[in-house]
Amino acid sequence: MAQPRVDWRSWRRRGVFHVKQSDEAHAPSSFDDSPIAREIADLSARRRALESQKVEFSGRTRVFTISNQKGGVGKTTTAVNIAAALVSVGARVLVIDLDPQGNASTALGVAHNAETPSVYDVLIDEFPLADIVQTSPESPNLLCAPSTIHLAGAEIELVSQVAREHRLRGALIDYLAIEDNHLDFVIIDCPPSLGLLTINAFTAAEEVMIPIQCEYYALEGLSQLLGSVKMIQKHLNPGLHVSTILLTMYDGRTRLAQQVADEVRSHFEHEVLETVIPRSVRVSEAPSFGQTVIAYDGQSAGAIAYREAAVEIVARDTTKKGGS
Repeated sequence: MAQPRVDWRSWRRRGVFHVKQSDEAHAPSSFDDSPIAREIADLSARRRALESQKVEFSGRTRVFTISNQKGGVGKTTTAVNIAAALVSVGARVLVIDLDPQGNASTALGVAHNAETPSVYDVLIDEFPLADIVQTSPESPNLLCAPSTIHLAGAEIELVSQVAREHRLRGALIDYLAIEDNHLDFVIIDCPPSLGLLTINAFTAAEEVMIPIQCEYYALEGLSQLLGSVKMIQKHLNPGLHVSTILLTMYDGRTRLAQQVADEVRSHFEHEVLETVIPRSVRVSEAPSFGQTVIAYDGQSAGAIAYREAAVEIVARDTTKKGGS
């Protein structure tokens, strides 16, 4: 038997679907007290605080190596974004890409194909560092010594070289001796291993920055890294010390992230920055555009966090702490 046809338009005209609006429709919106609104308000307040912040530099060049033998902790991401954040507050920064993958070079938008003069030429053929340094499109104050695929073979080639652990240090000293090459910061991005490339970075630097992911295995391998730093201190570079630990990929919605942060702070009370770097889609997207998150979306939560970390790094008087 056929179903009767319903004339929905006549029902609507007769008010069958009319819903009486309650007084709640005219009540004040609860958006102002929602988590999203609070987050927006917090970001706005932090942006204003950064804009009013006065940053002063000591005039000396601080040389950082960013290292963690555990992969996937945001090491290269930290290197390029901290560098760009330091530039955004007035610093002149050189990033030395010692990772054969060349991800830091990609993120800074500089050429690093096989024909490009690179860190490999500095370490193996003793090229002056000034001959390979490029300026990032992001800023004239953001410089990069790029890596190329040739650097993958440098570990083996360095074995037979004279003063193999001091190659980068010597090149950097010569570069900084040139009057026009004054830098506020040098940031060296290392591969996730303790080979001759990383040893060259440790020997050239005075400060070690360790990014630690706010995940379950955060402290795994850290004791080995600290042991390596002590070995370098004893035999190659007495002035080297762990000055900065940065918590990355922090997800404030999880109890685990807070527990990891608390544990790291309990072990390294003076080295851990107050600023934490949140998980951020913008931070992940930026390298695919050949940019840091500071250039890609400077108003995002990740960019603001990196700028806050940069201000904190500048403000810290690491010379008075005398090491880790």
